[in-house]
Amino acid sequence: MNVTISPSVIQGSLQASASKSSMQRACAAALISNAKAHIINPGSSNDDLAALRVIRTLGAVVENLSDGSLLIGSQGIRPISDFVNCGESGLGIRMFAPLVAMSSHTMTIEGEGSLLGRPMDFFDDIFPKLGIDTQSNMGKLPLRLKGPLMPSNIQTDGSLSSQFLTGLLMAYSASDAKDVSIDVSNLKSRPYIDLTLSVMRAFELKVPENRGYQSFYFSSDKWERPSGIIEYTVEGDWSGGAFLLVAAAIAGQATIRGLDPDSTQADRAILQALQDVGVPLFIGKNEIQVGGQKPVRLKAFHFDATECPDLFPPLVALASVCTGSSFIKGVSRLAHKESDRGTTLQEEFGKLGVDILINGDIMGIKGTETIKSCTVHSRHDHRIAMAVAVAALRAEGPVQIEKAEAINKSYPAFFEHLIKLGVSVNVLDKIF
Repeated sequence: MNVTISPSVIQGSLQASASKSSMQRACAAALISNAKAHIINPGSSNDDLAALRVIRTLGAVVENLSDGSLLIGSQGIRPISDFVNCGESGLGIRMFAPLVAMSSHTMTIEGEGSLLGRPMDFFDDIFPKLGIDTQSNMGKLPLRLKGPLMPSNIQTDGSLSSQFLTGLLMAYSASDAKDVSIDVSNLKSRPYIDLTLSVMRAFELKVPENRGYQSFYFSSDKWERPSGIIEYTVEGDWSGGAFLLVAAAIAGQATIRGLDPDSTQADRAILQALQDVGVPLFIGKNEIQVGGQKPVRLKAFHFDATECPDLFPPLVALASVCTGSSFIKGVSRLAHKESDRGTTLQEEFGKLGVDILINGDIMGIKGTETIKSCTVHSRHDHRIAMAVAVAALRAEGPVQIEKAEAINKSYPAFFEHLIKLGVSVNVLDKIF
């Protein structure tokens, strides 16, 4: 799908989409809760649908209710198939693999697209220590596992992703781990672990003691499984919402509802960048207002995205129209995404006339007054597609995005939401 974005002025308000980080964790928690869970405001992205497919394969019963919510019933890990497909979800494979490994059956985990090239060495290293027979394709998918997982004291490296740790925490909890610790070195993306622990509490799971993000201890205390129906509302998505907030900052004004400024989601840190560039900003209890009646000259900024690497694309879009050069730290976190995201940002924004230099862990973006009218490519990366779409709002003419369907991975309503905010969007030959 090719999409053309024409220079536009942002104006209006809308409800943020559901957070896939929250939704996927809720699916996993519902699976291992041994109870019924009512999920309100469920997500519908490709990654969300993949998570629902996984928990069905592992024995959960998912009912779509008339009001759009979900009712999930589960009696634990009881696979109905020996094959699990996590789609293209990095969180999905890393979180669900330890849960799959709770089964005593030989299970094969598969994936699609860029997930097939992502490193899975972590499982080869850690799973044998937990009594799991493990076979991978030279550290990549498919992954063949035979459990059951036996919780024990282990040490793990958290520098690549916190998603591995999320899966282990869930599996240890579901296994009623007693008097054992998961020790972690160099943990990145700590806010996502906060989100994991928050979801575990909401589903009344056994929650470990967080000892300064260096150790997570499961006590020998007796854990009572939930008896009633658990009700969980999926949060609004700060990751997708960040693109809308940046769009308003550079091209008008908007109110985005459903974003909780006190959320544990790492990407709420976009608020700091918006404050730093000097755009009018109002932070309400459940909504964010960005922009004003008159355009302002946006200032260059410095930002550390080590704990929130998914903010790189919207931050680059923001920096591209700021006065001067902006610098973002955390490039090392971008290599194993849907694309090599640092290089991809450099190349695709280069087509737009934005100079980006990468020096070690730092990305420098030189703002420009002239975003070029051109054709760019998503590189099959949802966040790249959204970033160039936002930057195109300030272009000198139309910008065509090839393979724009990549947005379906996390935010299928993205272009529809841009249209609601007044953006001129042309999908193929149809203008909305």
